[in-house]
Amino acid sequence: MKKKVAFVCVHNSCRSQIAEALAKKLGGDVLEVYSAGTEIKEEINPDARRLMMAMYGIDMEKTQKSKLIQAIPPVDEVITMGCNVVCPVLPFSYKSEDWGLDDPTGKGDEAFINVIRRIEEKVIELIERAEEEGE
Repeated sequence: MKKKVAFVCVHNSCRSQIAEALAKKLGGDVLEVYSAGTEIKEEINPDARRLMMAMYGIDMEKTQKSKLIQAIPPVDEVITMGCNVVCPVLPFSYKSEDWGLDDPTGKGDEAFINVIRRIEEKVIELIERAEEEGE
């Protein structure tokens, strides 16, 4: 049975979307992942979309959309991105952690790439934990 994980950020337009995309690509066999926000933007950050396509071949515009936390099912784990989001309305039974990531929005590609690489590292750690728990 896959662990259900939600990546939560304020606008669900950048970091949480990146985390969802990478977790689906790298850990789809052990994780069922969602992203959501306490507010939403009309589109996923264009720089995030462009760089995720260039770096991983992931077209987030086709596979994901911005959504509120109320729009996702109950999950086992909630991971916030570092935006001081508290999610009392989102049920979780396993645990919650904060990845403390700076928002690269409005900054150059280097800032985005650094955040994307950090999310990739964290997602790989999450996948490894899920695999160990599943054994």
